[in-house]
Amino acid sequence: MLGIKHVNFDAMTYVIYYKNGHIRQEGRGLSFFYFAPNSSIVAIPLGSNDLPFIFSESTNDYQTVSIQGQISYKIEQPKVLADVLDFTVDEAGIYKKNDIEKLNQRIIIEAQTATSSFIHEIKLKEALRSAKNIEERISNGLLSSSLLNLFGIEILGVNILAIQATPEMSRALETVTREKLQQEADQAVYERRNFAVEQERKIKESELNTEIAVEEKQKQIAEKKMESEVMNAENNRKLREMKLAADIAIEQQRKQLIDQKTANDKQEAETKGYVIQTTLQPYKDIDWKTLTALTNNADPKLNISLAFRELAENAGKIGTLNISPELLDTILNEKRGNKA
Repeated sequence: MLGIKHVNFDAMTYVIYYKNGHIRQEGRGLSFFYFAPNSSIVAIPLGSNDLPFIFSESTNDYQTVSIQGQISYKIEQPKVLADVLDFTVDEAGIYKKNDIEKLNQRIIIEAQTATSSFIHEIKLKEALRSAKNIEERISNGLLSSSLLNLFGIEILGVNILAIQATPEMSRALETVTREKLQQEADQAVYERRNFAVEQERKIKESELNTEIAVEEKQKQIAEKKMESEVMNAENNRKLREMKLAADIAIEQQRKQLIDQKTANDKQEAETKGYVIQTTLQPYKDIDWKTLTALTNNADPKLNISLAFRELAENAGKIGTLNISPELLDTILNEKRGNKA
């Protein structure tokens, strides 16, 4: 009504209200009335923005790669940005110019500038595996960019979503990779078979070594048995020699004992003979009759035998002599009776 308008902004929008070229009011989430003919309103979004990008670069081996990613940023100093770009809105709150696209384009250009020098120095295969390096280079390039510092923005993060070669090169790389994978698979099969053969060889070698060890053990056992037998035979021989030596020693002692006993018996016999000889020496020259009388033996048989001896010695002087058995029996009986 009569050019007087009312405007209302949310809390994520920084508003600068100009009246007659001078700042009349500024801040976040403002709501006010203004006179349109002499007023100008700048609205700068403060929330974080996700800026997708995609650009192409050439590698050191003259291959084209497409780098796709996203940059997150927010406007840290809205008044600084308002001095560089136009964020003026009309009565309906629509931007009169699309300078937000200029800001996004300049951020993408700075990101591409920070990436191109790195991509130009590496080959295609390395570039396809350099997502992390590219993220770091873009982040460092944006943070050190003097142009972006003039815009008063803050880089929140950089993410590389994809790095792709051209379709023809992608198919070629797929073919090469497929062949390489097939070669690796063949190599794995070969190594597995070779490993199986090697394991079989080791098993057979182990079996042969086991057999050799068993034969060696059996040989050692046989040698030990032979040594034991030889030792036993030697011990038996020594035992027999010791027994024989003991028997010889016993026989020698027995011989010495017999010799000693013989010598003792001989000496005893000689002693007894000497004693007898010495004892009988006084009777050597005595007549037997005297010796008989000295014995004083009353045995009738002895007396009869002496009588018959006398008769025998004087047989030449006797003419006839009759001695009957009855006479002898009578004499002997009489003698016995008398003795009784």
